[in-house]
Amino acid sequence: MELIFERSRPGRPGAAVAHNDVQMDVEVDPRYLRSSDADLPCVSEPEVVRHFTNLSKRNFGVDSHFYPLGSCTMKYNPKFTERIASDEHFAAIHPLQPQLPKGPMLVQGCLEVIVNLQEALCEIAGMDAFTTHPMAGAHGELTGIMMIAAYHRHKDRPKKTVIIPDSGHGTNPATAAIAGYDVVTVPSDRDGCMDFEKFKAALSDETAAVMLTCPNTLGVFEPRIREIADLTHEAGGLMYYDGANLNAILGKARPGDLGFDVVHINLHKTFATPHGGGGPGAGPVGVRKHLEPFLPISRIRKRQDGTFALDYDQPLSIGYVSPFYGNFAVLLKAYAYIRLMGREGLTAVAENAVLNAAYLRARLREHYDEACASDTLHEFVLSASRQAGRRVHAIDIAKGLIDHGMHPPTVYFPLNVKEAMMIEPTETETRETLDAFAEAMIALAKLAEEDPETFHDLPRTTPVGRLDEVRAARQMDVCAPSL
Repeated sequence: MELIFERSRPGRPGAAVAHNDVQMDVEVDPRYLRSSDADLPCVSEPEVVRHFTNLSKRNFGVDSHFYPLGSCTMKYNPKFTERIASDEHFAAIHPLQPQLPKGPMLVQGCLEVIVNLQEALCEIAGMDAFTTHPMAGAHGELTGIMMIAAYHRHKDRPKKTVIIPDSGHGTNPATAAIAGYDVVTVPSDRDGCMDFEKFKAALSDETAAVMLTCPNTLGVFEPRIREIADLTHEAGGLMYYDGANLNAILGKARPGDLGFDVVHINLHKTFATPHGGGGPGAGPVGVRKHLEPFLPISRIRKRQDGTFALDYDQPLSIGYVSPFYGNFAVLLKAYAYIRLMGREGLTAVAENAVLNAAYLRARLREHYDEACASDTLHEFVLSASRQAGRRVHAIDIAKGLIDHGMHPPTVYFPLNVKEAMMIEPTETETRETLDAFAEAMIALAKLAEEDPETFHDLPRTTPVGRLDEVRAARQMDVCAPSL
């Protein structure tokens, strides 16, 4: 397929620009003026539309294909939330609209939405307060760990380490390290849980926090979570909940009730907002009462007259982590989703997510090795170790799935499982879709036994087949030849 620059022909405009009738009395420094026209493609409007429409057809996305990407929870995004977020009363408002003299700010509706969302998230997660400022899950992680560090400094109790299981998300150790902590990794036991005895050996008065995903990356709910929390608190540490897998326990368990002090929530993984793809995203962070003074500013306060205002008078706050109020449009979508689903609907989300994953695991366990024998919830991990004996690896099975019209599951994660394939169907998929995926995976397992060499040519149905990924990374070429 040609690049848009290769379709370009001089003098072929694709847009008409209205005459500028605004008188400008501003002189621009010549250093900032172009000496020649910008080298932009000259393409007619139909060609622009066709080019990008055809390009979009080559993408895999949750709107076009089954997307069982484990850990990332690629659930379908209902379109009604897009309509709400694009309503001009929200979309056309500017966060810097002024406050009237002796009156409220002119963004009252937006502030009320944020406050209502925070209250809903407090109820769902068992927390006392939330901030919606963080603009992604990893940003929320960093915000949470920064508050933990601020809490320990305020208590004049210097801490040095953060404990993370080897099944933790890669952002966990990165976040702890950015915040200045040394990471202590605890291995998993044969049941897929954090080894309890080795955890106790790692715990000390230098432990600032324990970062856990519950259920964990293998999909296993930590059975000794309350013991872990109690021991951590006795040692003077805090419990951090990575909310990546909150979708599995909605309405069934609340992180705050399990002993966690801080939680970040990935709105795209649990409350059906679009997956960021580099932005926009949102990662609200909730805390128990003892950490509330350290929340970032500004905080939204409800005044006696019922209006809302921004409160910057928070002397223990970690300060600013984002401008304005976070990614408001994303927050609005999540709030609309929560209001639509209600308590019973959110509980049904978890029940169906767990049911769908259990169904797929039952269908595939005879054809692939399982990462652990424990019961799993919303996701599970298979291993292609059996197929690797015939030189068919997890990456080969992933490429084969593309030819079946499905996005591959997460491969080679978690790192403590060889040839890992992490599968998460979410609650939004039908029985027919699950069966089609199972049949494709079974067919690929049989092909690995009968004709393993075939895999090295897959996928065959895509515009581009196997790439030399090392060369592509080292010799990146993203520009048109004419440039």
